[in-house]
Amino acid sequence: MFESLTTKLTDIFTRLRGRGRLSEEDVIAGLREIRLALLEADVHYKVVKELIDRIRAEAVGEAVLESLTPAQQLVKIVRTELAEMMGGERVGLALDRRPAVVLLVGLQGSGKTTATAKLAALLKKEGRKPVLAAADVVRPAAIDQLETLGAQVDVPVIRRDGMAPPEIAAEAVEWAIANLCDVVLVDTAGRLQIDNEMMDELERMVATTEPSEILLVADAMTGQEAVNVAGTFDERLALTGIILSKLDGDARGGAALSIRHTTGCPVKFVGTGEKVDGLEPFHPQRMADRILGMGDVVTLIEQAEERLDTGKAEELVKRVRKNRLTLQDFLEQLEEMQKLGPVSQILERLPGVAKLRAGDDSEEETEMRRALAILRSMTVHERLNPSIIGGSRKKRIARGSGTKVRDVNRVLSRFEEAKRALKIVGGRRGKGPSPFDLLGAS
Repeated sequence: MFESLTTKLTDIFTRLRGRGRLSEEDVIAGLREIRLALLEADVHYKVVKELIDRIRAEAVGEAVLESLTPAQQLVKIVRTELAEMMGGERVGLALDRRPAVVLLVGLQGSGKTTATAKLAALLKKEGRKPVLAAADVVRPAAIDQLETLGAQVDVPVIRRDGMAPPEIAAEAVEWAIANLCDVVLVDTAGRLQIDNEMMDELERMVATTEPSEILLVADAMTGQEAVNVAGTFDERLALTGIILSKLDGDARGGAALSIRHTTGCPVKFVGTGEKVDGLEPFHPQRMADRILGMGDVVTLIEQAEERLDTGKAEELVKRVRKNRLTLQDFLEQLEEMQKLGPVSQILERLPGVAKLRAGDDSEEETEMRRALAILRSMTVHERLNPSIIGGSRKKRIARGSGTKVRDVNRVLSRFEEAKRALKIVGGRRGKGPSPFDLLGAS
């Protein structure tokens, strides 16, 4: 996400830093480039104008131009204003009632059903007990899809064939009360905002269930249309928040930058993948850092703490200290790394990576899959005793993994590099490597 905008902004600030002292003309020229980059990223033109005006008002003052690092001061101002444009602070869900009802609405194909299940998975991790209401009776197989997703996240799904959506939602609330569930997530049918009959149905559902949250699921890849849709839905339903789906598929990301400012509705979550764990809380300040190429290490650490197996890491620490690292350990660490998501998502959260990447995420993913295939093609005996892997074994491993012998050699070479690095990290006085040390080394 934001790949194009991040690259352009990073280039602009790199050039400005290279000039050392900045004049007012330098700053204005830089802001002109920032303006074009934002417009090309599909940010609403009114939002761009207001943002640039606010940045200019602060950036051409003496406090910036006379400072020792004017370019860095400009970056700081842009970061602050970007975060403010996206809402400033994180806005969470207001689930004050029991059960709290969360209504998910939006256009057809925006990803409501998937977002409903993802949100249920997220709430379960927070210790809540959600239930899903299958109130999309229009789209064929929508209810079956929700039941499949509900089974994946181990959350019950309430379906009532033959009932109208408002009645289904009401039944789900009654079921939640009887079964001590504290959140009811209602998946509704996709509808055009100009379809008055279906919008009336949503209003009846709101009146029936009195939801704590009405969340619009908006497809980030539709750009400014997502902003227009949000405005119309908000007029009819008084939205409390927005879930931007498919943000990982939009290299421009303009909708995320525009939608809060133009509608007043906070973005509460963003979709970052197709799997049920591909939903993240939206933090404006962290997103501003990512847009400016500063990474988002905090989110990466949170995901590591949540998803990585610390027990395996502790066992690995012991083996590292005894210099007993094997290819089996190497395989397990690569599999652990996969839990954090695609390599491209991990890299975009690391500071400064935007300037170093070649721009082809597929190469990174291909390299990871190739290494895993090679390691899995080995026997357990070979993984536990890498020294026995000679020429004939390498040929067999290459055939079994659909790769070449040079690819096998590359994996073995990287294993030796990781082994040396982990030995250094693991030898630090008083502590062993964290999961991040291990993944970074591999």
